[in-house]
Amino acid sequence: MKAIIIDDEPLARMMVKEYLQSYTHITVVEECNDGFEGLKAIQQHRPDLIFLDIQMPKINGFEMLELIDNPPPVIFTTAFEEYAIKAFDAHAADYLLKPFSKERFDKAMQKLQQQRVNVTQAIIDTALHSPAPNNRIVVKDNGKIKIIPVGQIQYLEAADDYVKIFAAEGIFLKKKTMQHFEDVLPPQEFIRIHRSYIINAQLITRIDQHEKDSHLVLLTTGARLPVSKAGYVKLKEILGI
Repeated sequence: MKAIIIDDEPLARMMVKEYLQSYTHITVVEECNDGFEGLKAIQQHRPDLIFLDIQMPKINGFEMLELIDNPPPVIFTTAFEEYAIKAFDAHAADYLLKPFSKERFDKAMQKLQQQRVNVTQAIIDTALHSPAPNNRIVVKDNGKIKIIPVGQIQYLEAADDYVKIFAAEGIFLKKKTMQHFEDVLPPQEFIRIHRSYIINAQLITRIDQHEKDSHLVLLTTGARLPVSKAGYVKLKEILGI
């Protein structure tokens, strides 16, 4: 098995490597200091297992995994129990709370082998649906990683299996659902006005009646977007009209 260790703490990486010495069937093919390096290493080596820190510079562990199609099994390492309890217990996936012993490490490895199911995506989804709204979106753009602060988002549009993100710097694609973004974006700032559209409420300049039972919303960017009946109710509630 090929393994990659992604952690910005050299001592933490060293500890994992030391504990892995008793697992002769696992080879560490690369160590990475942050999510950018980790993403490149995963694409290059296609590992069977990742040891992944959560809080790292540039992008965190969850954001890095979002950028990977079919991520391999992951054992998370973290110094922040608040992430672990909420994100992992719901799916019985294991994590290592720093500092961890060899005994605790071995239990995590045993649990991973017994599961024989890749629960990584379920873990990511649980973590990203935490009560704290996301303040940024991470996307891949022509092979590069782009971090978009939510304040720069103008609106989102459904596009088959993807969502188009219209932002100040351009249009980006993210392989997520509209429901995902409705759940994780700040609800007082972003409104689902239609089955296919979520808008930044700060950019609304006018709401026009389009037909008898429908409306159009005009944004400061010039975009004119349809508003459903349910969306119009939400708009009136948020805007206090």
